[in-house]
Formats: sequence, C-alpha cells, structure tokens
Amino acid sequence: MSAEFSFKSRPVADRVGRPLRDLRISVMDRCNFRCPYCMPDSLYYEGFRFLAPEERLDFGEIERVARVAADLGVTKLRLTGGEPLLRPDLQDLVARLARIPGIEDIALTTNGMLLRRQASALHAAGLHRVTVSLDSLDPDVFARMSGGRGDLTTVLDGIEAARAAGFPRGVKINTVVQRGVNDRGVPALLAHFRHTGVIVRFIEYMDVGNRNGWERGDVVTSRDLMTRIDALWPLDPVSPAYRGEVATRYRYADGGGEIGFVSSVSAPFCGDCSRARLSSDGQVFTCLFATSGTDLRTILRDPAPAEDDGALRRALAAIWQRRADRYSEERQERRTRTAISEHGGEDDKIEMHYIGG
Repeated sequence: MSAEFSFKSRPVADRVGRPLRDLRISVMDRCNFRCPYCMPDSLYYEGFRFLAPEERLDFGEIERVARVAADLGVTKLRLTGGEPLLRPDLQDLVARLARIPGIEDIALTTNGMLLRRQASALHAAGLHRVTVSLDSLDPDVFARMSGGRGDLTTVLDGIEAARAAGFPRGVKINTVVQRGVNDRGVPALLAHFRHTGVIVRFIEYMDVGNRNGWERGDVVTSRDLMTRIDALWPLDPVSPAYRGEVATRYRYADGGGEIGFVSSVSAPFCGDCSRARLSSDGQVFTCLFATSGTDLRTILRDPAPAEDDGALRRALAAIWQRRADRYSEERQERRTRTAISEHGGEDDKIEMHYIGG
C-alpha cells in the first residue's frame, strides 16, 4: 500500500470547522422544465448552448470523485441536474455509487416527468430516496412555475411509481413557495399527500444565482407558512435527526405524516452547512450561491498515471479546507446593519432577526 493511499479516511474541515459530509452531483446540465426561479426561459432559450456529451463527466469520473469524497468524510450523495433523469442509464451510476465504502445515503432530486419509467430500476440499483420538485397541484400554476413545460398528471404518476417502488428512505416533495404565485395552493398540496407517507418540504423563495428577479417581498417565510398550516392541522415539532439538517421538521398531531421547512432566507443555516456541489463539467462549488467553482475535470483527465487518486484527493481536500463561504448569513447581517443604521436602536435589530432579514 502506498504512502499516498494512507491518506484515506481522514475527514477534512473548512476554515470555520465545518466538515465535508454531503456531495451534490449534477449529472446533467439540461432540463426539460424552465422554472422561472431556476432556469428561466429568458436565459435558457431554445438554441442555448448546453454542454456536449464529452464535456460532461462520465460515470467513471463521477465515481472517482465520489470515492475520494467518501475518503474525506462524505457519507451522503445527491444526484441532481438540470434534470438528472435525462442522463441515459442513470441506474448504472447509482449502482456504482452504492458500492463505495462509507456512502450511507444516495438520493435523487427530479422534476418527476421521467420518474414513472425509471423508478423501479433506480430502486434496484440501490437508490435510497427520491425528492420530487412540485410547486402546485393547480394545472395553471404548475404550468407557470414549470415554464410551460411538462404535465402535472405525469409528475403525479411518477410520484406514485416511486412510492410503489419502495425506496427505503421514502419520497419527498420540494415546494418553492412564492407569494402571490402558489402560496394559496399550499393547503391543497398538503391535503393530497397527508396520510401517504410522502413528506412535503416548503422552501423559501431564494435568489439562486441572482438570475431570477428575486424580491424580498416575494418570500413567504417558514414561520408565516407554519402558522397558516398549524391553524388547519396542528403541528408538533420533530427533533433534528443530525447536526446541520437543512429542514426544520414537524409532524401532524393527528398522525397524518410529516412536513418540513427550509428557511434559507429567514433563518440561514450556513453555520452548519456541510455540502459541496460537483457540476456536470467537473467544477466543485462550496456554496449554493457561488458564481465560480474549482476545476477537477483537468485532474480527472490527466493522461499521466495517478496512483490511488492522490492528486484528486489533495485537490478536493484543499478546496474544502480553504472554504469560508457563508453567503446567506452575511446577507442577513448586512440587512440587519442597514435596518439599524436607517432606524436605529436594538429593538429594530431584534425585529429584523425575527422576520428573517
């Protein structure tokens, strides 16, 4: 065994002590939806140049990064896009990732359009759980929030197929809530999935990539939404399953199931963030809001022999050890300082923290 190989299984931490535990892997840059808060049609228009197949990491390259990430402490992988189910033979990648020592959880985030035909194969390959992005059960609102793409019935059929497949850690729904767009449809969405075992999670509308025309007034805070829901179906808090859990969890008092809230605007969770993202062309990002990443594809495609992936391991460890990202917390602090300077006094500071900055 080489000296380089002895570096295995040494967890890394960033500059503020946060470990690397989760790796989001984008397997496809394309999507068959044009959600205005994510991939708006104004930017991703017909004729937009997406990556050519040879520019994307192949499954062997993705597996190499995942193995090294596991050596550095990663236990959770999430396959994303774009729309990951557009990537041919995705179940083959899942099977490869499921064999990596140390990986305890493999998840998939999808818009659900292609899920019905692939759910069984993904389950057989070793996928643990599925999250479907679904913003409304109203066909008109669904069409608006998906950019006029897709079919609501097909998505719901995909969710049912995922339930039937029996993923060991279940099926979740992610709903981005935008004031005046889909917030009034929240009760209907919850009523549909109560008593089904499907967990609905509400995500505060974020300025992802600063490209979606984000306005603070469009945000429905988790606190506001929880108050509305609790008035319909009383909720009891659920203790976090682990440090850094993104969603604040609640269960219905009547046993109807569980829901969650991701308060990325009103209560940023940067302090416990343990997530990195690998783009489909091999860039590593250490924050959701980062505008640039660090290239790993060059190392992966270096023709020189790389015994035990030492160069790749050193590069990924160094990326994480340099990390100091805390975008959402810094944004909240700036808003708090602005409010204090404009209005003055400690009471204003408390109010800004309460409403989420």
